[in-house]
Amino acid sequence: MAPQIERESAANTDRSNQQTANDMSATEPHSGSEHDADGFVDFVRAYTKTWVHALAAAALTAFGTLTVVNRWFAALALAAYLVPLVVLYARWRRTGGELGMGPGAADQSASRSVAQSMDDQQPQSQEDEPAAVSASVNENVSDAATAPDTDETASDSTPHEPAVDAGTAPDEEQSTADVPRSRPDRDVEWTTADAPTEAPLSDVAITDAGHSYAVGDGGVVLASSNAGDWRTVLEDGPAAAGNDLAGVAATDDGDAVWIAGDSGTVARIDTATDRHTDYTAPTGITDNWLGIAVGGDAGTETILLSNGSGELLCGRYRRDPTGTDNATSGPGELAWDEPLTPGSGSSLSGVDLADDAMGYCCDTNNGVFETTDGGTSFSRIGLDDAAGTFTDIVAATPASPSPVPVLVSADDGVVHRYDGATWTPERVTDTAVTGLAVGGERLLACTDDGAVFERQLNSTEFSSATGIADSLRAVAVGPPRAVAVGSDGAIVERQH
Repeated sequence: MAPQIERESAANTDRSNQQTANDMSATEPHSGSEHDADGFVDFVRAYTKTWVHALAAAALTAFGTLTVVNRWFAALALAAYLVPLVVLYARWRRTGGELGMGPGAADQSASRSVAQSMDDQQPQSQEDEPAAVSASVNENVSDAATAPDTDETASDSTPHEPAVDAGTAPDEEQSTADVPRSRPDRDVEWTTADAPTEAPLSDVAITDAGHSYAVGDGGVVLASSNAGDWRTVLEDGPAAAGNDLAGVAATDDGDAVWIAGDSGTVARIDTATDRHTDYTAPTGITDNWLGIAVGGDAGTETILLSNGSGELLCGRYRRDPTGTDNATSGPGELAWDEPLTPGSGSSLSGVDLADDAMGYCCDTNNGVFETTDGGTSFSRIGLDDAAGTFTDIVAATPASPSPVPVLVSADDGVVHRYDGATWTPERVTDTAVTGLAVGGERLLACTDDGAVFERQLNSTEFSSATGIADSLRAVAVGPPRAVAVGSDGAIVERQH
């Protein structure tokens, strides 16, 4: 009886080992050198993500419709579709599984890295984490390959292909290399702050000293010096007018912030005292200001205001000769230039100043413009072939590392990166990217479905925190923390 039991146990062990081997085989990617059905499936998956497949499919459709004229067009349609497939498959087999174009190659490389990680590491267990207020997300790509499936490591919620090239990338290899791969990151933990308002918040700014300011509907202005400790600075805006506020920006030294909004609302706030000076209706303009940017230290400030008519208004603030701006000495002097229109007159959707001289703006007609003289003049630097409508722009400060000086977000989930000569698209998500922020070596992007994506400036790999709010409109990052704001008074924060 004992030998019988031992034989059955050995048979069960063999079956278990065989099932494990089968499971591993099903999950491991096949290299291009394996000439079997699975290898062909891998090739097809990669091929369908390339521009060649898109062009072949278009040719198939075009020639197919011409069969009503002559049936021989059917043969031409099939040839147009199948010839590229056969040629690239032969190349794929010769090069050991490297297709060499489009995101397919990146996907195959990532798959091989995952397979290598599975060989090198033992499976690790991971507990599900709550996905409510603290939307922390955890594990790098190789860890995810070795961990059992959970809600947070099963798959990325964002696509892994780049946006359609804007037409100015120098070659396909660069576009492929820049494909961002969103992943959970265990170091990213966002928590919901107790906001003293339920009004929608439209913008937020953080100073190097850690002062945070947020603005929103009804003229509300909130401030915070510590995580979660938000207070009301203005309940209904300058002069208690109750105009909605759309933008807030801080001076380079953080000693002052400027706010702007509807009906020409403009004001300056001293961050040490929270006292504000009302500069509403500059040069008599009462348009709705959609954005504001500030460059320079307090007392030598350059201010840019943007509106829905594609106009920019540039102002220069100079501190009172006594060296203080208070009720005794009075406010400093503020002078405004004549408004100018950098583009076609389309609404300006983003404006930013890297310092008191260099700045950028973008409009809803997908124009991007640069100033090097503090807003006196602008020149167009792009962008010709972007698919989405631009939503925000941010410039890396001169002290930031410079593979990425300028970034523009769009409502199709793509962020366009400009290095001074070339535009490169990076897909972040499928939904609209509503706000961008750069701080030190970090880039953050928030979305209208309540997610925040983050990465190093010189990287293409994003970490993501999803479900942390219903909708986010703006994000800011400073040395002590990052803050994002949105609908219903939502404020979410992450400490560094």
